[in-house]
Amino acid sequence: MAESPRVVVITGASAGVGRATARAFARRGAHVGLLARGRDGLEGARRDVERLGGRAVIVPTDVADASAVDNAADAVERALGPIDVWVNNAMVSVFAPVTRIEPEEFRRVTEVTYLGTVYGTLAALRRMLPRDRGVIVQVGSALAYRGIPLQSAYCGAKHAIQGFMDSLRSELLHDDSGVRVTMVQLPALNTPQFRWVKNRLPRKPQPVPPIFQPEVAAEAVVYAADHARREMYVGWPTVKAIVGNKLVPGYADRYLAERGYDAQQTDEPADPERPDNLWAPVPGDHGAHGVFDDVAARFSIELWATTHRWWLAIAAAGVAALAWATLARPSDRHGARRTAVG
Repeated sequence: MAESPRVVVITGASAGVGRATARAFARRGAHVGLLARGRDGLEGARRDVERLGGRAVIVPTDVADASAVDNAADAVERALGPIDVWVNNAMVSVFAPVTRIEPEEFRRVTEVTYLGTVYGTLAALRRMLPRDRGVIVQVGSALAYRGIPLQSAYCGAKHAIQGFMDSLRSELLHDDSGVRVTMVQLPALNTPQFRWVKNRLPRKPQPVPPIFQPEVAAEAVVYAADHARREMYVGWPTVKAIVGNKLVPGYADRYLAERGYDAQQTDEPADPERPDNLWAPVPGDHGAHGVFDDVAARFSIELWATTHRWWLAIAAAGVAALAWATLARPSDRHGARRTAVG
C-alpha cells in the first residue's frame, strides 16, 4: 500500500523563504497548507505547489491572532488530513535605531515574529501530541544568537524563539514524546522583505553580505524536517556569527558598531512613500526572490557538508587509513629485507 503524502503547514508561505519551502516540499509530493496574510502571494504559492505535483490549500491568516492560527490548522486538516510537519516562518521587521522605533511597532514585530511562532507551535502540538508524532521546524536566524544594530525588534523576537525552543524541547524529552522540534538558523537571504520592510534608514535596506538565495534556506528546512537534528546552522556566515559571538562578543559589538550600519544599506536613497507590510500585506505576488539575484549564492558548501557529514566522516576515515598504510609500507619492506638477510 502506497504511503500517504506528508501534510505540511508553512506560515509566511506567500513569499521569500516560505514560498521557496513550499516549492521544496511540493517537489517531494507533499500536500501543503499555505498560511500568510496576502491572498495574491498565497494564490501564487498554490499554483507553484500544484505545478510541482503537490496539493495545496490556502488559508489567509495573521499569525499574531492565536485563534486564527488554530482555525487555520483545522482548515488544513479538513482539506488535506493530519498535519505531519509545521514550519513557523512568518515574520515582520523594522529597520531603524532603537530610539526611532515606536512602542506599538516593537509590539507588532514581537506579536508576528515571536508570538506567531508560539501560536503556530501550540496549534501544531494540539494535533501532534495526541498522535505522538510530527515535526515542528522553527525558521530562525544567526540573529537569534547575535543581535545587530538597526534590527532590534526582529533580533529580540528571534532570541525569544530560541529561548522558547530550549524550554519546549526539554519538556518534550521529559514526556518521552514522539513529537520532534528543531530550529534552522539562517544567514542573509535574497527575499522580497527588503522591498517592503518598514524602513527609517536614509538608504534602502539590504541583507548583510554574503547573501544566499532562499532555496538554500528551503533545502535546510526540508532536511531538518526529515532528520533528527536539534538545530542547524546554515551557511558559513551563520556559523561565524554564532560561534564568534560566543567567543568574542565584545569584538562583535565593536565590529558591528563600525560596520553594521553601512552593511545593511544600499547606495540608493530610501523612498519615504514606499508601502511596507508591518500592519498589512503589500498587494501583489512577490515570489521567493528579492532584488539581489546578481550577488546571491545558490549553493552553500557548509550546508552541503553538514547534510553529508556521515559521508565526510567515512571519506576522512578512508583517507586516514590510506595515509597510515602509505606511511607504514616502507618500514614493512625494510623489516622484510632485514629478516631475509638474517
